[in-house]
Amino acid sequence: MAEDLAHWLRARFGEAVAVPAEADLPALAGMARHRTLRRYHDRPVSLALLRALAGVALSAPSKSDLQQADIVIVRDPAQRAALAALLPDNPWARTAPAFLVFCGNNRRQRRLHELRGHTFVNDHLDAFFNAAVDGAIVLATFVAAAETAGLGTCPISAIRNHPEEVARVLALPEHVFPIAGLCVGWPSDQGALTPRLGLRATVHVDRHDDATLDADIAEYDARRNTSRPYAARRRDDLFGADAPYGWSEDKARQYGQPERRTWGAFVRGRGFRLE
Repeated sequence: MAEDLAHWLRARFGEAVAVPAEADLPALAGMARHRTLRRYHDRPVSLALLRALAGVALSAPSKSDLQQADIVIVRDPAQRAALAALLPDNPWARTAPAFLVFCGNNRRQRRLHELRGHTFVNDHLDAFFNAAVDGAIVLATFVAAAETAGLGTCPISAIRNHPEEVARVLALPEHVFPIAGLCVGWPSDQGALTPRLGLRATVHVDRHDDATLDADIAEYDARRNTSRPYAARRRDDLFGADAPYGWSEDKARQYGQPERRTWGAFVRGRGFRLE
């Protein structure tokens, strides 16, 4: 199992990563070979299994035990269709056997103050941030739990492109906001492992150090183009067709165009003060 874990870490990061003897190797190897899966068998995923996985996910760490994450299991066909219509570039949102939406929830905390008669004095950016982080931790834990159960998943952040519509479909109240959707199903293929930046770029000891960042990006571009090149280029009409294309070019092009300009207004409209 040590060799299995070492294999997947090398495949992911392009370098040898020491595997400590004290590690739970089977569990870690399973996490290291994670892949996003978008094609599923027709076999349904039972509500009982989804609820059990939700329970596992909500067992994850929560900031100060505030428990500011919610999971909406979307079962109603009309609601599924309404959400899928917002995600034309993610057709698996329509075809996946199950679809969930992970939310941050600062509403409960505010209700505690009303119930106990204490003023909510922390009405600033951290109130939103804590709930967002709690929801993201729960999402990641759900993905790991689902894979342990043999399921495949595909997170969809594009629901934040249409937050007002998502909130309306799911009847999200004030101070509750969508973080990401998640397709869930029994995988019909093996998917593909996505390489990541080398650990030198993302793991630091004692002090943050990006002195080798440019070289790390170049190394990753070359390695990714060898193992998993992009099938299509993003907006050559805007950025030109002559530039070499890799991860750095794709991400620079992605954020070289406006995205989610209304997100801040939506969050403020949910009642958050982002100060």
